[in-house]
Amino acid sequence: MDLRNHSRLWVGTAVLLTAVLTLACAVLPRGLALVAVSDTVCALLMFSALLAFALNGVASKGRFRVFWMLQAAGWGLWLGDQVVWIVWDLGLQKKMPPMSAADVLLLLAGVPMLAGLLLRPHLRPSESTARLGILDFLLLLLWWLYLYVFFIICWQYISPNTAAYDRNWDLLSTASSIVLTSVLAVFWRTSSGAWRAFYARFFAVAVFNGVAFYVLNQAIEKDRYFTGSWYDVPYTASFAAFTAVALSGRGLSPTDETRGDEAYGSWMATLAMVAVLSLPVMALSALLGRDASPVVERFRIIATLATMFVMALLIFLKHHRFNQELKRANTVLEEASLTDPLTGIRNRRYFSASIAADISQTLRSYADSHDPRTRDLVFYLIDADNFKEINDRFGHDAGDRVLVEMSRRISLCVRLSDVLVRWGGEEFLIVSRYTDRRDATILAARVLAAVADTPFVLYQPDETIYRTCSIGWAAFPWLPKDPEAIDYDEVLSLADQGLRQAKRSGKNRAVGMVPAARTTPNSATPDTPRSNQLPADALAVAGPSPQSTK
Repeated sequence: MDLRNHSRLWVGTAVLLTAVLTLACAVLPRGLALVAVSDTVCALLMFSALLAFALNGVASKGRFRVFWMLQAAGWGLWLGDQVVWIVWDLGLQKKMPPMSAADVLLLLAGVPMLAGLLLRPHLRPSESTARLGILDFLLLLLWWLYLYVFFIICWQYISPNTAAYDRNWDLLSTASSIVLTSVLAVFWRTSSGAWRAFYARFFAVAVFNGVAFYVLNQAIEKDRYFTGSWYDVPYTASFAAFTAVALSGRGLSPTDETRGDEAYGSWMATLAMVAVLSLPVMALSALLGRDASPVVERFRIIATLATMFVMALLIFLKHHRFNQELKRANTVLEEASLTDPLTGIRNRRYFSASIAADISQTLRSYADSHDPRTRDLVFYLIDADNFKEINDRFGHDAGDRVLVEMSRRISLCVRLSDVLVRWGGEEFLIVSRYTDRRDATILAARVLAAVADTPFVLYQPDETIYRTCSIGWAAFPWLPKDPEAIDYDEVLSLADQGLRQAKRSGKNRAVGMVPAARTTPNSATPDTPRSNQLPADALAVAGPSPQSTK
């Protein structure tokens, strides 16, 4: 049975238990029976709150599950302290000692609860904030434990002093409640919808519990409290209210909002640094303090130095992780700057950044008498035929779909060593590396067929159109016997010359430019294609017959 589906019955039972305790306080005399009722009801309601938060965690996943489970962990610590009370009250039938070791459970119960809230369960943080924020939180957690050791442990075990222990314990307990309720108040103010209502209820109950606990604790320190007294009623009633809060959070899920994420990360980091910088001040106060014995001063200094060492280690880890995040971010930015956002292939910036290395490798291959089948660099300029017609007839969204699909088809034609570049508009460039110019027409024919053979889907599967492309190509080095005579940009211009000739010749074809039989500029005939006064011959490859538009 899913208990969360019976929320009203569950909350009703918690209210009934609170009523039972109230009635017992009113009619039962001070004694073992009253102690048994009070301790049992208190433990049951603590377990009720623990179970409600835990079941929410079981039904969740990811960091949202962590939030609920951390709340349940806090209640587990609280319940552990109550079990110790039951052992003393009912098992040993003795009064709890004034400086019990179980007191640390009460003080630390708020730590996992606050940790869960600092995850900001209502938001989805960026990955970098989530990774770096955990180290900031560990620094804050260590600092809180350090404060407990510095202000309380020394008076509990090193130099027992009940008055100093009670005074410092009250200060830390109050500070813990103030921090928890302050965080809830901020989330209440900054959230919206169901989350805003949840945080409002959580805040109200946390304030009620904090006040009830403070009043009860003052009664204990002034020896006015006994188990089953009226101080237990509001304190125990707050546990029933926490059960209702947990059940009201059923069905909540993080929103996609990430507003203020970086500001939150900065705030957490600032708090962590304040905690770190406070340690030398604490050590100095231990050295100069007059209110503690030498043994307490030594203990505090040792505790401070040990904490500083652990914090330094955490800061080192944070610095290392920050550097990793910076490298990752730079890699992402660099990759984005070299990639066309529409098609996902490389852009002209990538070509400009990598072409020098490709040219150097090609020249080295010729200088080393490399295998002629893998030493050439061939440029293929590809242009979609009649592309403006697509934009005019079907809209620019359809044109973008055609470009994306065309880039995908061309990508399937090239080898892993080749590079496909979005050259601009509807133009693409293939940089074919480690190839043989004698086989250049093979790739050109493959691209022509890949583009023309299959229709392009526009918006619906039955809404298709056939398209073709034109290609111009040229190989580097232009003159194999003199590789360095002609720069690559002139060879690229020759490929562009071939593309224009393919367009003039009827489109849906590839035209390759190769050195003319007579290589001196003045010996070229008037009919020989020329680019930058370089005589060249054209090798044409026709594409497949264009299909009718559907």
